[in-house]
Amino acid sequence: MKPPAWTRRHCLLAAGALGLPWLPGPVRAGGQLEEPLADSVRGALSAAIANTAPPVPEFTDLDKRLAYLRWLGTTSDRLQRRKADFQTRIEFLQTVWYETRRAGLDTTMVLGLIQVESAFRKFAISRVGARGYMQIMPFWSRLIGDGDASRLFNMQTNLRFGCVILRHYLDRERGDTFLALGRYNGSRGRAEYPNAVYAAAKNWTHPDA
Repeated sequence: MKPPAWTRRHCLLAAGALGLPWLPGPVRAGGQLEEPLADSVRGALSAAIANTAPPVPEFTDLDKRLAYLRWLGTTSDRLQRRKADFQTRIEFLQTVWYETRRAGLDTTMVLGLIQVESAFRKFAISRVGARGYMQIMPFWSRLIGDGDASRLFNMQTNLRFGCVILRHYLDRERGDTFLALGRYNGSRGRAEYPNAVYAAAKNWTHPDA
């Protein structure tokens, strides 16, 4: 059954109930669809979410650290008009870098996904109730988290859920990013959403990404 569309009034009420600001503007998340998960899959996803290691990148040699710092500096400059506060911007990018590598994802593609999903807004809420940077549907908190959907507005929690879920969809689609992105958006098989992510990802390309 298709979930009811959220009006602007619904979003304002939801944000107000959580004590959060409602930020206007387009949110293109279609919403991941709740599907049955095998116990083994649910267990693996829950374990991936529960790991509380801090998002601090580690490097095996100096060249890799320098590559990261070059990426961080350039990407921070590109993101400045969307996130004006320097410390907030650096913490966000450091966490994106950490969580994408932890999940074995392409950092550039994930930044494109975040741009399309939430326009880099921490408290974005879609018309179907998806939340935060990577627009996570609240049912994921019940399936693989601790049941507290309000935590999806926490930066690291949101990015971790999003990366773990996207990794799950990539595994289901045997590495096909087109189908995995469509599944993430709830529009598997349609081109609009994957193409939007691919286009947005071009804004974040970097030789060291």
